Amino acid sequence: MRRTARELAVAVSATLEGDAEVEIGGVAAPERAGTRDLIYVESAKHAQRAAASASIIAIAAEGIALPGKTVLRSAQPKMAFARAAELLLGRTPIASGIHPTAIIAPLSRVAPEVSIGPYAVIGEDTHVGTGTQIGAHAVIGAGCWIGENCRIHARVTLYGGVRLGSRVEIHSGAVIGAEGFGYAFGEGKHWKFPQVGIVEIGDDVEIGANTTIDRGSLDDTRIAEGVKLDNLVHVGHNCQIGAHTVIAAQAGLSGSCLVGKRVVVGGQAGFGERCKLEDGSVIGGQSGVLGGKTVRSGQTVWGTPARSLAKFKELFAWYGRLPQLAARIEGLEEKLGGK
Repeated sequence: MRRTARELAVAVSATLEGDAEVEIGGVAAPERAGTRDLIYVESAKHAQRAAASASIIAIAAEGIALPGKTVLRSAQPKMAFARAAELLLGRTPIASGIHPTAIIAPLSRVAPEVSIGPYAVIGEDTHVGTGTQIGAHAVIGAGCWIGENCRIHARVTLYGGVRLGSRVEIHSGAVIGAEGFGYAFGEGKHWKFPQVGIVEIGDDVEIGANTTIDRGSLDDTRIAEGVKLDNLVHVGHNCQIGAHTVIAAQAGLSGSCLVGKRVVVGGQAGFGERCKLEDGSVIGGQSGVLGGKTVRSGQTVWGTPARSLAKFKELFAWYGRLPQLAARIEGLEEKLGGK
C-alpha cells in the first residue's frame, strides 16, 4: 500500500525533512532498493551505503547527512522502519473465508470475519475471536479460547483448553498444550504424573515454527503479553514467562522455570528445573543454567555452567592458553627430573 512521506512520518513519530508528498511503495536494503523503496540508516558507518542507494527516502538517526533524499528523522530508526514496513506491506493472508473442507464442531463459537483454511479442525466449545485467521490443517482442540485478530498458520496444533489473547501469531508446526514431561518413579517403573493444567498466552505474543509449549501439571503454563519465541523453542510445564521477553531458537526451559520481564535468552541456551531469571537479565547463546539457579535482575551470564560475563571472558581467555601452559609445565617437569 502506497503512503506519502508525510503519512509515514506521522505514523512512526518521525521528523520529516524534504518532500512531504513523495510516495513510498515498499521497503528494501539500500543496495536492492528502487526509487520509491524506503531504507533506513541506524549509524553513521552505514551512511555511504544509503547515500549510494537508488532510494530517494530513508529513515535515519539525527546527524546522518543524506543529501538529495527525503529523510524521516528518528531516535530509533530500526524500530521506526519496522513500523513503517507494516503499514506499507500489510500481512499476507493465512486464509480467506471459511473453506468448505474445514471441520467446525457444532458447539464451537466462531465470530464474524474469521477465516479458516482447508482441512482445519475446530473442536467443541471453542471460541474464535473476530478477525482471526486459521491456516490449513491446523487443529484447535476442544475448549480453546482464541482472541481477536490472531494469526494461526498451517499445521499448528492447540491441545484442548489452550487460551490465547488477541493478536497472537503462531507459526507453522508449533504445538501448544501437549502434556509435560513429568513422572514419579516407583515399583520399578515411571508413573505418569498428572498434567491437568492449561496454557495461557497473552496479547501480542509471537511463537515460532515448531516451537512447543507444554500445558501445566497441577498449575498452568503462562506466557505474558509481548513475548517473542523463536523457532524450535521448548517451554516445559508450569513455566511462567514475563512480558516482552525474547527467546532465540533451540533454547529449552525445563519445568517450573520463572522468567521475568524483558529477559533476553540466546539461542541453544538450556535451563534446569525451577530456574529463576529476574527482570532484564541476559542469557548468552549456548549457556547452561543449572536447576534452581537464580540469575539476578540486569545480570548478563554466559557459558556452562552459566556465570557472569566478566568471569566467563576471564576463564575463556585461560582456556585458550592451556596448550601453552601445558607445554611450560612439561618443560619444568623435565628440568626438575633432570636434577
